[in-house]
Amino acid sequence: MDRRQQKTKIAIHSAMTNLLKKKKFEALTVQDIIDEANIGRSTFYSHFETKEQLLEEICNEMFSHVFAQELTPEKSHDFSSRHEDITGRLAHILYHIQDHKGNIKAILDSEAEKVFVQYFSEYLEQTFADDIRHITAEVPEDFKRRFFTESFITSIKWWIETGMKLSPEEMVECYKKMINMKR
Repeated sequence: MDRRQQKTKIAIHSAMTNLLKKKKFEALTVQDIIDEANIGRSTFYSHFETKEQLLEEICNEMFSHVFAQELTPEKSHDFSSRHEDITGRLAHILYHIQDHKGNIKAILDSEAEKVFVQYFSEYLEQTFADDIRHITAEVPEDFKRRFFTESFITSIKWWIETGMKLSPEEMVECYKKMINMKR
């Protein structure tokens, strides 16, 4: 992708995230995104077929960073030395949610929640896969992964709804206590 195309994609992504702070996803139109990004209709459609496809790409980009094998230091947090530690990985996820709470709350409060949760679940299941192998409960592996994934997502929703009063580290500790994780 050349520089011009990259700049256009960044403008479209920024437009979407800015608009999500003002409007619910289902109320957004492609025209709203086009106007906010200050681009032409054909330019938008040369990159995306629908606003849903744009949302999917934004989710994939965010999750691929948040769930990367090698983490890099960031402004609000640094878990680069703790990428193998489940506590550090979960806190890292929560810091990103906290840093982007306006966008994430807007997505979770709209019909876009299903797309967001689907991608988030896929990445979380991969994160939990190694950490739940030691659990000896005689239940199917996919049940274990789903249980940990869905309970963590529900915990995040509660955290957002209650104004994120607990720090990311406190949230991870609460979650670990509830599921009785030793590590």
